[in-house]
Amino acid sequence: MSGILMMVIAIVVLGGAYLLYGRYLQNKWGIDPKAKTPAYELEDGVDYVPADTNVVFGHQFASIAGAGPINGPIQAAIFGWLPVMLWILIGGVFFGAVQDFAAMYASVKNKGRTIGYIIEEYIGKLGKKLFLLFCWLFCILVIAAFADVVAGTFNGFTADEAGVVSKITANGAVATTSMLFILEAVVLGMILKYAKLNKWVNTAIAIVMLVVAVALGLKFPVYLERGTWHIIIFAYILIACVVPVWALLQPRDYLNSYLLIFMIVGAVIGVFVANPSCNLEAFNGFNVDGQYLFPILFVTIACGAVSGFHSLVSSGTASKQVKNEKSMLPVSFGAMLMESMLAIIALIAVASFGKGEAAAQGLTTQPQIFAGAIANFLSVAGLPHDLVFTLINLAVSAFALTSLDSVARVGRLSFQEFFIDDDVDENNMSPFLKVVTNKYFATVITLVLAYLLAKVGYAEIWPLFGSANQLLSVLALVACAVFLKKTKRQGCMLWIPMAFMMAVTFTALSMTIVKLSKAFMTTGLSLGNTLQLIFAVLLLILGVIVAVQGVKKLLEKKDSKKAVA
Repeated sequence: MSGILMMVIAIVVLGGAYLLYGRYLQNKWGIDPKAKTPAYELEDGVDYVPADTNVVFGHQFASIAGAGPINGPIQAAIFGWLPVMLWILIGGVFFGAVQDFAAMYASVKNKGRTIGYIIEEYIGKLGKKLFLLFCWLFCILVIAAFADVVAGTFNGFTADEAGVVSKITANGAVATTSMLFILEAVVLGMILKYAKLNKWVNTAIAIVMLVVAVALGLKFPVYLERGTWHIIIFAYILIACVVPVWALLQPRDYLNSYLLIFMIVGAVIGVFVANPSCNLEAFNGFNVDGQYLFPILFVTIACGAVSGFHSLVSSGTASKQVKNEKSMLPVSFGAMLMESMLAIIALIAVASFGKGEAAAQGLTTQPQIFAGAIANFLSVAGLPHDLVFTLINLAVSAFALTSLDSVARVGRLSFQEFFIDDDVDENNMSPFLKVVTNKYFATVITLVLAYLLAKVGYAEIWPLFGSANQLLSVLALVACAVFLKKTKRQGCMLWIPMAFMMAVTFTALSMTIVKLSKAFMTTGLSLGNTLQLIFAVLLLILGVIVAVQGVKKLLEKKDSKKAVA
């Protein structure tokens, strides 16, 4: 199969899914364009901040994308292009987009509250407590992994086998541009909040800022060591976690969304210009090098098909910014399908290389393989290969950093919410509750643990991320299914995804625990593997308990709740 044919199939399937299935869900569940959304009802200038649809879409898309839809399909390509493509399209439409839309819908209909509060309202307080603990542990895991990834892409030095140190120009350029993005985001945030300009003027300003940052980054690369970047990145996350969303989170994601959209458009053009051939086998079997298609394929391809992290963004931050209920479909369902398109492009990219060809060109990581392939495609159109390669690396790195903004804020909110129940008087709390629910304390304790875990290294953390991420999707689907049932809305479209992902995640986590336990019995465990084992056991126990509680509520015959307006 050619690259163009893969692309055409993806465009038709994903575009048709939005127009048909997305609108079907919207009509089935119902929206009220005249309703006062939580962004207005609870506007506080910090988390609840009304924003235009394109701004919220930028936040949602930039937050959920990251490097996931690129890493996953390239890693899963060992099974062949057919199962990867099928899971991206089927999973993206019927699993991921449905989950993201349902999570945002449930949140907006419940005052912009997170999935944790949805679970408390419709399943029970114990379920909420366990879910928030699960989320907090998961966020620590994600922050640690992504922070180490970003620090690696910013690292300005490398050493050869002889110990000779040299500078990495591409990484230095990426680092400079990313830091400039942060400064420009603050300026753009002021413009969006106070200038009240036309949205097309705001778009033009954002694009100009984007171009200026890229140009300066290429001209003035910054060279710092990985450890230094770890400190800088965590300092940035600390600030991003506590400042109002309009001051940094919204405008930064708005800027980065254009970068990612330009990257996707450029990649699509490159595919149609170069029409790369597919050098992958369609199917390599159910067991490849000791990796089983089930469940490995479904936990490896997460963000391009279904990702539990998306539900945290949909219900944790984006739902607090939506100005009108009719914006929920494009912001959640639409952003997920756009991410599935990016995953298809990643599949085409890795398929364009013959066996061993990417390694021979010095492309060893998934982002490098992706960037190298897109640069090859666009060089056919006459664009400089080195420039395109650097820009694609920049886009991937920028979005990994953007995901950190959102997941750190969600981690902070999860920690705070763990200690607050509906019957707690926030104006008359005990000294202990005042401390643990303080946003600065919650941020610091979350980031300190994530920093310690990040020092273990990305490679030690990532194997557990996929399983934990997909288990989170199970819990989100359970919570949303119960919400839809209790509010007299049809939720049967969530049942099959929920059951399937339960089988996937419980199997994957059990296999991880067995593997690490065997290693412990024979050779002992390193610090990284020990942390993985502890996290795996905790996540599995918490996940099973919450899932069982949710399914019991789902199977109850009596419904006492009335439909939400």
